[in-house]
Amino acid sequence: MTHPSGRRTASAIDTVADAHLDAVARLDPVVATFAGLSGHDDRLTDYSPAGHAARAEQSRRVLAELAALSPTDAVDAVTRAAMAERLGLAVEQHEAGLDLADLNNTASPVQSLREVFDVAPTATAQDWTNVRARLAAMPRALAGYRESLLAAVDGGWRPAARQVLATAGQAEEFAGPEGFFAAFTAASGGQDSPLPAAVAQRIAEDGAAAGQAYAELAGWLRRELLPVARESDAAGRDAYGLYARGFLGTEVDVDETYAWGLEELSRIEDRMAGIARRLDPGATGSTTEVIAAGIAVLDADPARRIEGAEAFRDWMQQLSDTAIEQLGREHFDIAAPLRRLVCRIAPSTSGAVYYTAPSEDLSRPGQIWWAVPPGVTSFSTWQETSTVYHEGVPGHHLQNGHVIALADRLNRWRRLGCWVSGHGEGWALYAERLMEELGHLEDLGDRMGMLDAHALRACRVVVDLGVHCGLGAPQEVGGGTWDADKAWAFLRRHTRIPDPNLRFELDRYLGWPGQAISYKVGERVWLDLRESARARLGEAFDLRDFHRESLDVGSVGLDVLRDAVLGRFQEGVA
Repeated sequence: MTHPSGRRTASAIDTVADAHLDAVARLDPVVATFAGLSGHDDRLTDYSPAGHAARAEQSRRVLAELAALSPTDAVDAVTRAAMAERLGLAVEQHEAGLDLADLNNTASPVQSLREVFDVAPTATAQDWTNVRARLAAMPRALAGYRESLLAAVDGGWRPAARQVLATAGQAEEFAGPEGFFAAFTAASGGQDSPLPAAVAQRIAEDGAAAGQAYAELAGWLRRELLPVARESDAAGRDAYGLYARGFLGTEVDVDETYAWGLEELSRIEDRMAGIARRLDPGATGSTTEVIAAGIAVLDADPARRIEGAEAFRDWMQQLSDTAIEQLGREHFDIAAPLRRLVCRIAPSTSGAVYYTAPSEDLSRPGQIWWAVPPGVTSFSTWQETSTVYHEGVPGHHLQNGHVIALADRLNRWRRLGCWVSGHGEGWALYAERLMEELGHLEDLGDRMGMLDAHALRACRVVVDLGVHCGLGAPQEVGGGTWDADKAWAFLRRHTRIPDPNLRFELDRYLGWPGQAISYKVGERVWLDLRESARARLGEAFDLRDFHRESLDVGSVGLDVLRDAVLGRFQEGVA
């Protein structure tokens, strides 16, 4: 199925996949904008029960179409397997009512309906016309979302009180007189705005209406949903398995993975203690105390601290630019349009760091966003060097940009419509470790920062599985069954995150079951794949080839990834 020019000829499966992506964009315009798919920037997603039902029915139709088709080549085989896994799971989750019961402090419609404006185009008058249409649609979108939450309650779901309170607080923040919508729409009347003053005024009024819709949502959450909420944060073992498959694309062995998470944390902390003793030769006490002494040395070093959010953003940009230049020369194939990655301060204040991919035509660059918490003006470089690699190159930006640029080989759904957290976050965590292997973390502080980040991800495995599956807690937090208080004590002992940020992180794990384990579980799969390929090829193994061939697959479930990658690296054949 390869044309003499080297471009694959589209197959029947490609046609089905691309038609499905178009349907997804129509049915979920918010996802379309995040994915860089143009033509849908004037609408918001229908989060009502009818909207969820329409998306589930679309998945069922495509699954039936795929079942009648046979792959014509290896690319087709991966496409069909990936779509069957993703769409089949979407139908399962819909039938279980999980799409209706979507409420958490990180990745529910409360956040996505606000965050879509971060990546929406605003350069032209038409862009602002689209923005205005979305602002005007906000009251209806949030009303539909409330309908779904009520339908989930009618079906027996009880939200966690912690998540109700967290999202109500976020909605109030977005709606406030100095909140997001007020600040965002004020830009339409700025000095560089392409709009007449009268139009800018109308956009500001639409923004105020959108903010009022969020204020009403906050009140509704507290008034109507909180009284029926549960105090327990645990999703339960059965529901957890379904959630985790969504993030991993594979079944998770709860007990084995939990035990491995504890072992992995111990291994990482042993390495951290070794670095800490080099930083502070006089450090004594427990492993935790030794690590704390080493980190105190790093925190006291003025050369490792930057004052001011803008100065820190500039530091991130320089580090990112250097990594792209060096890695693109020696270790990875980085297409020219992808060598631009923009570091930005996010308009929100959650403390989160996140990446948004380039648009399909690459006119919108990849971007790293840093949501600086209120009052935070000082930043430690030793903690964040590996974060830039995680979000940028060789992490998410390389991973996403690489596959977006494969238009001659992969259909649009493979390039733009499929994202699996275990694949994506696993690769980004693997990328951090890879940077140490390639010699980019020789500085003791930078290496400590990378290990500290990995310790947090190992803690996530322990806490996420422990709380949601009702497992036994270690004696260091009192034994018994895991709960939020024990998780808090465990995280404070084993991580170095300021309490306000850590509280947000814990609430995220408690409200988003299965996502927190995707980093370390995904990294584990990437490392296993690399060693399996190395064992199959022996001396013929080439790391650059492994990375290129593996990234060519795109973001798919971990089971599909494993089969696809090992199929490319047959014994003795590259």
